[in-house]
Amino acid sequence: MSRIGNKPISLPSGVKVDIKESRVVVTGPKGKLEREIRPEISIKEEDGNLVLATQDESKKSMAMKGLTRSLVSNMVVGVETGFQKKLIVEGVGYRVAVEGSSLTLNVGYSNPVNFKLPAGVSATMVDKTSTVMLESIDKELLGLTAAKVREIRKPEPYKGKGIRYEGEHIVRKVGKSASKG
Repeated sequence: MSRIGNKPISLPSGVKVDIKESRVVVTGPKGKLEREIRPEISIKEEDGNLVLATQDESKKSMAMKGLTRSLVSNMVVGVETGFQKKLIVEGVGYRVAVEGSSLTLNVGYSNPVNFKLPAGVSATMVDKTSTVMLESIDKELLGLTAAKVREIRKPEPYKGKGIRYEGEHIVRKVGKSASKG
């Protein structure tokens, strides 16, 4: 049984939480996030901490309590410091460029791929052509956006070419000629 839902969420200074029935609004220095929560979960603010409670002790309610605690905690961290995800483009001639709110990816197709970033996600180049940093206050939106960009050209197992996350390990396969022997 997980104990994540029982941990209180500490509120840093500068972060304000408004709780109205099943809606939670978190406001901080980086912005504002809103989320609907399940009706069986209740949130109370007690001396600088948020505490979650359930109506009953059923397995589903306890699972939803842990999930809700993680989501609200991510909202608090997001409006205070934000989240980042780094994508690395590997391959001969593979490049990425940031133009306003869109990415232009040259990843082996006959034409460059233009990817429009959703509102709330920004991109900056880390080095000249092969690494891009995605930033957002919404962790869920950031992860979905990074996954969609990675989907344009997944890393392949033979040479490792493609778009991958920083720290992602690609299991390499031996080629056809190496297996003969």
